[in-house]
Amino acid sequence: MAGRAAVAAVLTGALILTGCGTTVSGTATWPGAVLEQALLRENDFPPGVQYDRIIEKPGQPDGAGEPPPMLSRPQGCSNALTNVIAQSAERGPGSAAKYAVSYDGARIAMTLLSWNLDLDKIEAVASRCAKFEAFFDPDSPGIPITTAELAGLEPGGLGYLQTMTLRNATSSIYMAFRNVGEHAVFAIALPAGNPRIEPKAELPQTFLDVFSKQVARIRSS
Repeated sequence: MAGRAAVAAVLTGALILTGCGTTVSGTATWPGAVLEQALLRENDFPPGVQYDRIIEKPGQPDGAGEPPPMLSRPQGCSNALTNVIAQSAERGPGSAAKYAVSYDGARIAMTLLSWNLDLDKIEAVASRCAKFEAFFDPDSPGIPITTAELAGLEPGGLGYLQTMTLRNATSSIYMAFRNVGEHAVFAIALPAGNPRIEPKAELPQTFLDVFSKQVARIRSS
Protein backbone atom coordinates (compact mmCIF):
# COMPACT_ATOMS: atom_id res chain seq x y z
CA MET A 1 0.00 0.00 0.00
CA ALA A 2 2.87 2.37 0.70
CA GLY A 3 4.14 1.89 -2.82
CA ARG A 4 0.76 2.66 -4.32
CA ALA A 5 0.44 5.81 -2.22
CA ALA A 6 3.84 7.04 -3.39
CA VAL A 7 2.97 6.50 -7.02
CA ALA A 8 -0.36 8.24 -6.51
CA ALA A 9 1.65 11.29 -5.53
CA VAL A 10 3.42 11.06 -8.88
CA LEU A 11 0.15 10.97 -10.78
CA THR A 12 -1.40 13.85 -8.88
CA GLY A 13 1.80 15.87 -8.97
CA ALA A 14 0.78 17.21 -5.54
CA LEU A 15 -1.85 19.33 -7.28
CA ILE A 16 -4.80 18.37 -5.13
CA LEU A 17 -3.48 19.33 -1.73
CA THR A 18 -0.82 21.91 -2.41
CA GLY A 19 -1.84 23.52 -5.68
CA CYS A 20 1.87 24.34 -6.09
CA GLY A 21 2.03 26.14 -2.79
CA THR A 22 -0.48 28.94 -3.28
CA THR A 23 -2.11 30.10 -0.05
CA VAL A 24 -5.72 31.05 0.64
CA SER A 25 -5.95 32.88 3.94
CA GLY A 26 -7.22 36.07 5.53
CA THR A 27 -9.77 38.35 3.94
CA ALA A 28 -10.14 37.96 0.19
CA THR A 29 -9.19 41.13 -1.65
CA TRP A 30 -8.83 41.92 -5.32
CA PRO A 31 -8.16 39.67 -7.21
CA GLY A 32 -9.08 37.22 -4.44
CA ALA A 33 -12.60 38.63 -4.31
CA VAL A 34 -13.03 37.82 -7.99
CA LEU A 35 -11.99 34.21 -7.41
CA GLU A 36 -14.34 33.86 -4.44
CA GLN A 37 -17.21 35.21 -6.52
CA ALA A 38 -16.38 32.85 -9.38
CA LEU A 39 -16.25 29.63 -7.36
CA LEU A 40 -18.91 27.04 -7.96
CA ARG A 41 -20.82 26.43 -4.74
CA GLU A 42 -22.50 23.44 -3.18
CA ASN A 43 -25.86 24.36 -4.69
CA ASP A 44 -24.29 24.26 -8.18
CA PHE A 45 -24.05 20.46 -7.87
CA PRO A 46 -26.68 17.74 -7.61
CA PRO A 47 -28.05 17.18 -4.09
CA GLY A 48 -25.89 14.67 -2.27
CA VAL A 49 -22.59 15.56 -3.92
CA GLN A 50 -20.01 16.19 -1.19
CA TYR A 51 -18.58 19.72 -1.48
CA ASP A 52 -15.49 20.81 0.48
CA ARG A 53 -13.54 24.05 0.42
CA ILE A 54 -9.76 23.56 0.53
CA ILE A 55 -8.05 26.12 2.75
CA GLU A 56 -4.28 25.98 3.10
CA LYS A 57 -2.12 27.06 6.01
CA PRO A 58 -0.64 30.57 5.65
CA GLY A 59 3.04 30.63 4.80
CA GLN A 60 3.26 26.95 3.99
CA PRO A 61 6.15 26.38 1.56
CA ASP A 62 5.73 24.60 -1.77
CA GLY A 63 5.27 20.86 -1.32
CA ALA A 64 5.14 20.99 2.48
CA GLY A 65 3.96 17.66 3.87
CA GLU A 66 4.22 15.92 0.50
CA PRO A 67 6.63 13.07 -0.28
CA PRO A 68 9.63 14.03 -2.41
CA PRO A 69 9.21 13.46 -6.16
CA MET A 70 10.12 10.01 -7.40
CA LEU A 71 13.03 9.46 -9.73
CA SER A 72 12.05 9.17 -13.36
CA ARG A 73 13.36 8.42 -16.81
CA PRO A 74 13.31 10.84 -18.65
CA GLN A 75 14.48 12.91 -15.70
CA GLY A 76 11.99 15.25 -14.02
CA CYS A 77 8.81 13.72 -15.43
CA SER A 78 7.44 12.59 -12.08
CA ASN A 79 6.76 16.21 -11.02
CA ALA A 80 7.07 18.04 -14.33
CA LEU A 81 3.58 19.57 -14.48
CA THR A 82 3.76 20.75 -10.88
CA ASN A 83 7.08 22.45 -11.60
CA VAL A 84 5.68 24.32 -14.61
CA ILE A 85 2.80 25.68 -12.52
CA ALA A 86 5.08 26.63 -9.63
CA GLN A 87 7.48 28.55 -11.88
CA SER A 88 4.92 31.25 -12.64
CA ALA A 89 2.84 31.04 -9.45
CA GLU A 90 1.67 34.04 -7.51
CA ARG A 91 1.49 33.50 -3.76
CA GLY A 92 -0.23 35.03 -0.80
CA PRO A 93 -3.81 35.74 0.31
CA GLY A 94 -6.26 35.79 -2.56
CA SER A 95 -3.92 34.20 -5.11
CA ALA A 96 -5.98 31.01 -5.39
CA ALA A 97 -9.33 29.54 -4.39
CA LYS A 98 -10.00 25.81 -4.20
CA TYR A 99 -12.67 23.24 -3.56
CA ALA A 100 -13.26 19.54 -4.07
CA VAL A 101 -16.42 17.64 -4.99
CA SER A 102 -16.96 13.94 -4.45
CA TYR A 103 -19.35 11.64 -6.29
CA ASP A 104 -19.70 7.90 -6.16
CA GLY A 105 -17.07 7.26 -8.80
CA ALA A 106 -14.86 10.35 -8.70
CA ARG A 107 -13.28 13.04 -6.58
CA ILE A 108 -12.62 16.30 -8.43
CA ALA A 109 -10.36 19.05 -7.08
CA MET A 110 -10.69 22.50 -8.68
CA THR A 111 -8.29 25.44 -8.35
CA LEU A 112 -8.92 29.00 -9.55
CA LEU A 113 -5.82 31.16 -9.95
CA SER A 114 -5.26 34.92 -10.00
CA TRP A 115 -2.71 34.51 -12.81
CA ASN A 116 -2.32 32.77 -16.16
CA LEU A 117 -0.83 29.32 -16.59
CA ASP A 118 1.94 28.82 -19.15
CA LEU A 119 -0.09 26.49 -21.35
CA ASP A 120 2.68 26.21 -23.96
CA LYS A 121 5.07 24.84 -21.33
CA ILE A 122 2.43 22.51 -19.93
CA GLU A 123 1.80 21.15 -23.41
CA ALA A 124 5.53 20.74 -24.07
CA VAL A 125 6.09 18.92 -20.78
CA ALA A 126 3.13 16.60 -21.38
CA SER A 127 4.58 15.77 -24.80
CA ARG A 128 8.08 15.15 -23.40
CA CYS A 129 6.66 12.94 -20.67
CA ALA A 130 4.14 11.11 -22.86
CA LYS A 131 5.87 7.89 -21.79
CA PHE A 132 8.17 7.65 -18.80
CA GLU A 133 9.16 5.39 -15.95
CA ALA A 134 9.10 6.29 -12.26
CA PHE A 135 11.32 4.64 -9.65
CA PHE A 136 11.07 4.24 -5.88
CA ASP A 137 14.89 4.16 -5.81
CA PRO A 138 17.69 3.76 -8.40
CA ASP A 139 17.71 -0.05 -8.02
CA SER A 140 13.95 -0.61 -8.21
CA PRO A 141 12.16 -1.62 -11.42
CA GLY A 142 10.57 1.21 -13.38
CA ILE A 143 6.84 1.89 -13.16
CA PRO A 144 5.45 2.73 -16.64
CA ILE A 145 3.39 5.93 -16.80
CA THR A 146 1.77 7.45 -19.88
CA THR A 147 0.39 10.95 -20.43
CA ALA A 148 -2.22 11.09 -23.20
CA GLU A 149 -4.35 13.95 -24.49
CA LEU A 150 -7.87 14.05 -23.05
CA ALA A 151 -10.49 14.83 -25.65
CA GLY A 152 -13.70 16.74 -25.02
CA LEU A 153 -12.50 20.13 -23.75
CA GLU A 154 -13.46 23.42 -25.37
CA PRO A 155 -10.85 24.93 -27.70
CA GLY A 156 -8.20 26.76 -25.70
CA GLY A 157 -8.01 24.24 -22.86
CA LEU A 158 -5.59 21.39 -22.25
CA GLY A 159 -6.60 18.01 -20.87
CA TYR A 160 -4.61 14.88 -20.09
CA LEU A 161 -5.18 11.33 -18.94
CA GLN A 162 -2.21 10.00 -16.98
CA THR A 163 -2.06 6.27 -16.38
CA MET A 164 0.38 4.09 -14.47
CA THR A 165 0.79 0.33 -14.47
CA LEU A 166 1.84 -1.23 -11.18
CA ARG A 167 1.78 -4.97 -10.47
CA ASN A 168 -0.36 -5.59 -13.57
CA ALA A 169 -2.99 -3.08 -12.38
CA THR A 170 -3.64 0.32 -13.95
CA SER A 171 -4.57 3.57 -12.21
CA SER A 172 -5.50 6.78 -13.97
CA ILE A 173 -6.12 10.44 -13.22
CA TYR A 174 -7.61 13.22 -15.33
CA MET A 175 -6.23 16.76 -15.57
CA ALA A 176 -7.46 19.96 -17.25
CA PHE A 177 -5.96 23.46 -17.60
CA ARG A 178 -7.33 26.69 -19.04
CA ASN A 179 -6.66 30.43 -18.92
CA VAL A 180 -9.74 32.63 -18.57
CA GLY A 181 -8.93 36.31 -19.09
CA GLU A 182 -6.33 37.27 -16.49
CA HIS A 183 -7.09 34.18 -14.42
CA ALA A 184 -6.77 30.43 -14.84
CA VAL A 185 -8.46 27.20 -13.81
CA PHE A 186 -6.92 23.81 -13.34
CA ALA A 187 -8.51 20.63 -12.09
CA ILE A 188 -7.73 17.02 -11.39
CA ALA A 189 -10.01 14.01 -10.97
CA LEU A 190 -9.37 10.58 -9.54
CA PRO A 191 -11.66 7.56 -9.68
CA ALA A 192 -13.11 7.10 -6.18
CA GLY A 193 -16.01 4.87 -5.32
CA ASN A 194 -18.20 5.91 -2.39
CA PRO A 195 -21.59 4.16 -2.17
CA ARG A 196 -22.65 6.54 0.64
CA ILE A 197 -22.87 9.31 -1.99
CA GLU A 198 -25.97 8.97 -4.15
CA PRO A 199 -24.96 10.96 -7.28
CA LYS A 200 -22.69 8.89 -9.49
CA ALA A 201 -19.89 10.12 -11.72
CA GLU A 202 -18.84 8.77 -15.10
CA LEU A 203 -15.25 9.59 -15.96
CA PRO A 204 -14.18 11.49 -17.88
CA GLN A 205 -17.58 13.02 -18.74
CA THR A 206 -18.50 14.21 -15.24
CA PHE A 207 -15.04 15.76 -14.89
CA LEU A 208 -15.37 17.55 -18.24
CA ASP A 209 -18.83 18.82 -17.33
CA VAL A 210 -17.70 20.25 -13.98
CA PHE A 211 -14.60 21.84 -15.51
CA SER A 212 -16.65 23.44 -18.30
CA LYS A 213 -19.18 24.78 -15.79
CA GLN A 214 -16.40 26.30 -13.66
CA VAL A 215 -14.76 27.93 -16.68
CA ALA A 216 -18.11 29.44 -17.69
CA ARG A 217 -18.65 30.79 -14.18
CA ILE A 218 -15.29 32.54 -13.93
CA ARG A 219 -15.75 33.89 -17.46
CA SER A 220 -19.02 35.51 -16.49
CA SER A 221 -17.83 36.87 -13.12
